[in-house]
Amino acid sequence: MDSSRTNLLAEMRRGEQLDWDIIVVGGGITGAGVLREAARRGYRALLLEQQDYSWGTSSRSSKMVHGGLRYLAAGDLKLTKHSLLERERLLTEAPGLVDRITFYYSLTKGLFPGRLAMSVILLIYDFIAGIRDHRYHSNKALQERFPGLNDKNLKGASAYTDAMVDDSRLVLRVLQESIADGAFALNYAKVNSLLIEQDQVVGAVLDDPEHNASIELRAPVVINATGAWADRLRNQLNPEKRMRPLRGSHLIIAKQLMPVTDVLTSLHPEDQRGVYIYPWEGTTVIGTTDLDHSEDLDIEASIAQSEVGYLINAFNVQFPKAQINESDIISSWAGVRPVIGSEKSKDPSKERRDHAVWSDQGLITVSGGKLTTFRLIALDALIAAGDRLPEPQSFSDDRVFSQPTISAEALVPSNPVWGQRLLGRYGSMARKLLDDAAPAEHQRIGVTDFCLAECRWALRHESVQHLDDLLLRRTRLGMVLVNAGAELFPALEKMCMAELGWNKQQWQQELVRYQTIWQRFYSLPKT
Repeated sequence: MDSSRTNLLAEMRRGEQLDWDIIVVGGGITGAGVLREAARRGYRALLLEQQDYSWGTSSRSSKMVHGGLRYLAAGDLKLTKHSLLERERLLTEAPGLVDRITFYYSLTKGLFPGRLAMSVILLIYDFIAGIRDHRYHSNKALQERFPGLNDKNLKGASAYTDAMVDDSRLVLRVLQESIADGAFALNYAKVNSLLIEQDQVVGAVLDDPEHNASIELRAPVVINATGAWADRLRNQLNPEKRMRPLRGSHLIIAKQLMPVTDVLTSLHPEDQRGVYIYPWEGTTVIGTTDLDHSEDLDIEASIAQSEVGYLINAFNVQFPKAQINESDIISSWAGVRPVIGSEKSKDPSKERRDHAVWSDQGLITVSGGKLTTFRLIALDALIAAGDRLPEPQSFSDDRVFSQPTISAEALVPSNPVWGQRLLGRYGSMARKLLDDAAPAEHQRIGVTDFCLAECRWALRHESVQHLDDLLLRRTRLGMVLVNAGAELFPALEKMCMAELGWNKQQWQQELVRYQTIWQRFYSLPKT
């Protein structure tokens, strides 16, 4: 991915590689999904992302691949069905990246839903998914799973399964598959404007700040997959405002403070919104909030002080003997959901999570929807673009992910579970990832399942331009290690010099940039 980036930009600057069948703007999961499906159909496809891949919403979700239990409870059967079927597909295609996990929905005396209502909802939920794994747990059984849980007014819990994922790695894996099928992608490649001739979109203008120039790229269709930013590009043709950016924030604490292996869902005492406490990458996460986000979208979203208090309170009410405070927080993250606004709901949590596609003179805009349904969203975008595209090539395999050519047991005989994780995250490239690194770099880092071999691979092959790309998205080491992963800086300095050709000055500049970003957007607000 990295060498192709350098070569592609050089060719564009020489006046080559300017004509495409499809230009996709936006490097989150929706854009990656569109690129994947376009490449499968034989289209000459290019993806452009103004920041890093998954920099926006797709590295800042709650990391859940789920069917949307609350959407079913709200009567949105279609969205739930699509989500559940896609969840099962992803679990089958990408084990080790998308993994099933048990959710415990605590039942509170006097609050809806009660045990009977939840049983009915989960019966339908499992039926749609084609599985049966929901069950009721008493207070005693729940205490065994979550020691110290507050049982005042607790009426047990309904348990069911959904799935967890590293959302940013999901984007990278989909891009990896797309490029293997002949597509191209560029990060840090900003589209300044659309190319319009005779009132029709015929391409996009790419900013090239390194050469103080612009590059005109031509295509019969441009797909705007910029999520919460969708109005910005679309408003060059259509003044309609449809996006309602909603912020969701999370806190990360050390696993030993609350060593959970499953997900606990409980209703917040202030507003009865569902709050999750769950395991992720060797830590425990508390989330999420759901608030209108009115800040500049080009500035990274960050948690507000009110959200910090809200989430700490949610945890402390549920675990009164394991009280936490701000000093216990390792890091935080906040993401902006690309929700399509309606005039019906003032409550952000009651906005629908459906996706929508709009066609404007050769610009196809797609936004909204859920992480889980990215494949279906991509298909709808391509259907909308169909009359402007050449005849697609036929294909028989519609899997998003190619199947690895090696088993987890053969990859890592001493630890097949970790081997499966690597296969899920890198596919068949996992073998080369390990072979290209020294054995010492195979060792897991701290409480995490990340290793330095993954860092070396990312630097060499995954278009890392900045240190924050590596520590916040290619891996999550900057979020799950204390002090933003400072213990790794000496090793990473040598690695970046060897793989990226950085000198001492560039390393220091990147380190300052990373630490500034972390303090401002991944720590707690300065009071």
